[in-house]
Amino acid sequence: MTQEFVLVRDCSATIIPAGTAVTLPKGTAVFVTQTLGGHVTVRTGQGLFRIESVDSDALGDTFAPGQAADSTSEGEFGETAVWDALRKCYDPEIPVNIVDLGLIYDLRVLPGESDKHHVAVKMTLTAVGCGMGPVIANDAREKIESLPEVEAASVDIVWDPPWSPQMISDQGRKILGLE
Repeated sequence: MTQEFVLVRDCSATIIPAGTAVTLPKGTAVFVTQTLGGHVTVRTGQGLFRIESVDSDALGDTFAPGQAADSTSEGEFGETAVWDALRKCYDPEIPVNIVDLGLIYDLRVLPGESDKHHVAVKMTLTAVGCGMGPVIANDAREKIESLPEVEAASVDIVWDPPWSPQMISDQGRKILGLE
């Protein structure tokens, strides 16, 4: 998907892959390259930017977002619900969720102080030094914490073992055309 839009208002964005927050000015021409996980990746003459779902209205009335950011689960809560929430989180440059990219190394659901749960996740990135790491980790934490049964979540970035393309799931390989 590559569709051109002109921003109808100033818009907060994050430079990809640096992770630096910027403001794209009203009137900027952008090309939407990805709308997965509820956020929008756009390309301008200055590079790639991630626009949070709350700011997607800056793309105007004709913009129709892709996959919703909703992370609610149905049925009984368990580890599967957390994995499903994480499957709604995407690297803004790669059209594969962070689970199928093989970025999640550990996931633990622990009892909380109430009837709710604490979730602890260890994840990595495809490249050491990627400035988008904190942005992706925060997105994962927010998606987990949006589950009604979760009291709090932590998502820590780790580097051991180092990520490699062999960690991509069969589904992810299919999406990327690696099979």
